Amino acid sequence: MADKELGLIAHLLRRVGFGATLQELKVYQAKGYEATVEELLHPEDIPEWNDDLVRRYQPDMNSVMYFESAQSYWMYKMINSKRPLEEKIALFWHGLFATAYGKLNHAKGVVNQTDTFRRHGLGSFHNILMELSRDPAMIFWLDNKDNHKDAPNENYGRELLELFSMGIGNYTEDDVKNCAKAFTGWTIANDEYMSVRASRDSIWPSGRIDWQFEYRPDDHDDTEKDFLGRTGNFNGEDIIDIIAMRPATSWFIAGKLYNYFVSDTPNEEATAFLAEEYRKSNGQIRSILRALFLSDFFKSEDVWYARVKSPAELVVGTARLAGSYQTPDSGIINLANDANFMGQEILNPPTVEGWHTGTEWVDTGTLVERVNSSALVIGDTLQPGIQSMIQHLRDRQDSYQADELVDECLLLSGGLQVSEITRQRLVEFAANFGEVNFTPDDAAPCSEQQVVELLQLILATREYQMA
Repeated sequence: MADKELGLIAHLLRRVGFGATLQELKVYQAKGYEATVEELLHPEDIPEWNDDLVRRYQPDMNSVMYFESAQSYWMYKMINSKRPLEEKIALFWHGLFATAYGKLNHAKGVVNQTDTFRRHGLGSFHNILMELSRDPAMIFWLDNKDNHKDAPNENYGRELLELFSMGIGNYTEDDVKNCAKAFTGWTIANDEYMSVRASRDSIWPSGRIDWQFEYRPDDHDDTEKDFLGRTGNFNGEDIIDIIAMRPATSWFIAGKLYNYFVSDTPNEEATAFLAEEYRKSNGQIRSILRALFLSDFFKSEDVWYARVKSPAELVVGTARLAGSYQTPDSGIINLANDANFMGQEILNPPTVEGWHTGTEWVDTGTLVERVNSSALVIGDTLQPGIQSMIQHLRDRQDSYQADELVDECLLLSGGLQVSEITRQRLVEFAANFGEVNFTPDDAAPCSEQQVVELLQLILATREYQMA
């Protein structure tokens, strides 16, 4: 691609969202890179959609009794939302604060948690931790409902320090114990009632009701506690105040953001830069991401295609290209199933550690699933996005030689750039078609099929499988 500016915008949209169509890329290009970054960082300025259409197609969304409903809703939202970073950051926090439906057996609980990530995911890390600690799904997931003054449960306190904020080596076992004590009394208001209903699977006629957070002061350990070198009569709020300002926390979050938005390969210098931005901004995620997206290390072509797309990123991005599921019909669960077959069952991570990333997404089995899933979605010429691509080709010229067709189809695949050897192989494949003609009209159906076959091969390339 000769147009480096368009290539940079395409890179940004692969990281900030789930890729973009050529039409979307040109709109952003006209605004300029920095203006695009600022717009994406403020999803709240873009009108939110109305869920009425979802409820019309999927009545279960009124109560969210079924796991499939929860998955379908999020897939539809990732595909169609005009706020790409809002969904992408929600997916980031979901991976970090991994909470699984399998233990909760409460689909509405995990839906509500992802809504929390949307509302607060670009705010301060301090506030995110506070919301997480009050989130009923997390309280149930890591057993804080069983954390009592006279019988502490250390599960949430341990993971809060180890997996959610600081990492191993930055706290002691006594810190874990006192952290757990500080969160005693933080529980679910109606957990006993819901446990009885769930055990009997008695969800009718009203479906599962929302869990609610409750603080029970009579069950809180109000003794003096030592935590990370400080002493006081600490409650959970005090613990979060301390954690959020620790240097280890700035490094931990910086590393996670770098891995998610930049590269699968760690970079100590870039992480240090982001950690410093964390400290300067008091942990404001929006500020950290602004510094990240405007940095030279993010814009460098060295990190283009330096991340393996997660299964969710891959299936959502491909559906966006194809224009699939512009209405939330029941078939959208197939996309969630495809992601599951590739190793990522959204809303149901395998452990509290979430999913491993990078090359661990790809093995001989999952690679076949990744290629086949993309080929199946992009192979339907009736999809609106495919029709738009074909119309773009027809509007530009009546016929294409192999190299011309390849270059245009790479652009249409989200502004994709591939290595010279990959491009040559694509040209060799397209040359088998001979000249592709859209006139006369009776030649068009064959040409359209040839375009689709080329797109299927493009989506199998290393570059498309990477972000």
